[in-house]
Amino acid sequence: MSLSLNSRKISHGFTLIEILIATAILAIILAALYSTFFLSYRAIEGMDESMTKLQETRKAIDILRRELDSAYYNGQEEKTFLQILDRDVYGKPAVQLMFTTFSTLKPGLSKISYYIEEHDKKLTLLKKLESPFRDEETEGVDIIEDMEGFAIEAKYNDQWVKTWDTEINKNMPDEIKISMAVMVKGQKVTLSDISRPRYGRSL
Repeated sequence: MSLSLNSRKISHGFTLIEILIATAILAIILAALYSTFFLSYRAIEGMDESMTKLQETRKAIDILRRELDSAYYNGQEEKTFLQILDRDVYGKPAVQLMFTTFSTLKPGLSKISYYIEEHDKKLTLLKKLESPFRDEETEGVDIIEDMEGFAIEAKYNDQWVKTWDTEINKNMPDEIKISMAVMVKGQKVTLSDISRPRYGRSL
């Protein structure tokens, strides 16, 4: 009978030491999980920013290529032209490009300008869309911010040249190379494409 009573008095709870040890282990596990989650989140966030930057650049090149494909020059029409002006900012290519084209954004012939502006040592690519037949003040629209370079080259006698002016050359180049450079995860990435104007030969 006494054995039965003693067995009922045995405690089955945790001691204070055991609770403290378990709490410490739990805190270590939670800290490790949080650190892993935070690093993963930062990696995914950085990847998203890089992908967005590359998508913006690829889209801008694709639009510009299609606009140059439809570029129009006629030596008998004073308001039609193509100009590529070689420029650089802090040693980075910053071409100024102006041309007349048939744009999908407005009916008839349009004058389009692409150029670089610098603010706080960062380069931004801007675009203007105007009418070639009247003087108008149009604000440039930001296309890509924080670029590493914007280059346009024209093919002349099987060589790539950095300048072109239809007023001098009296013709359109057969091919135009578009290059845009951006920083992705600390590395410079350059995307390029080739335009082949369909109209634009002087008559």
